[in-house]
Amino acid sequence: MSQVTRIEHPLIEHHLCRVRDQATRPSEFRAAVHRLSMLLGVYATQDLTTEPVGLTTPICETVGQQLAVRIGLVPILRAGLGMVEPMLQLLPDAAVWHLGLYRNEETAEPVGYYDKLPLQNAPNVALVLDPMLATGGSVDLVIRRLMQWGVDEIRVLSVIASQAGVDRVGRDFPDVKVYVAAIDPTLNDQSYIVPGLGDAGDRIFDTPT
Repeated sequence: MSQVTRIEHPLIEHHLCRVRDQATRPSEFRAAVHRLSMLLGVYATQDLTTEPVGLTTPICETVGQQLAVRIGLVPILRAGLGMVEPMLQLLPDAAVWHLGLYRNEETAEPVGYYDKLPLQNAPNVALVLDPMLATGGSVDLVIRRLMQWGVDEIRVLSVIASQAGVDRVGRDFPDVKVYVAAIDPTLNDQSYIVPGLGDAGDRIFDTPT
């Protein structure tokens, strides 16, 4: 069963306008991605396991709750880098592991070029970060790699996904939770999301081709 959650919130709708608009400057685009990532992160972590911890306030002793799992952030290079800082603000103790993929412009298929995951020490929960979930090819490769590494639970955070992309992830990885701000209906002939936002990496780093 698919575990795709499209998060509905007025602030998400507002900031989606900024990332979709081609007139948005790179600095504004990065800021909007930052805000959307933080909103996605709050929802994507709302059911993480916690454990009680004793502490002392200025008034008295009490018991609070702290995370009981090790978290790893896995940005898909390069566009995923734009989502790391807001997630680290929410999860400052999370480790960050990078996986690099680029898109073959002739086939629209992902090609891996960077993988420095260690042999051991996999986190309990991995949050895969990529602003765009288009065909699902890149996320597919990353999920399989994280499973091979031994990650217990994998969650995907994307700003905008295509219907085909979320359908693919839901079909191939029914236990993986996906959190998105928007699901767009189609892909064009170049496998870009329609209406989408263009190339997230180029717009984050101001490198139009």
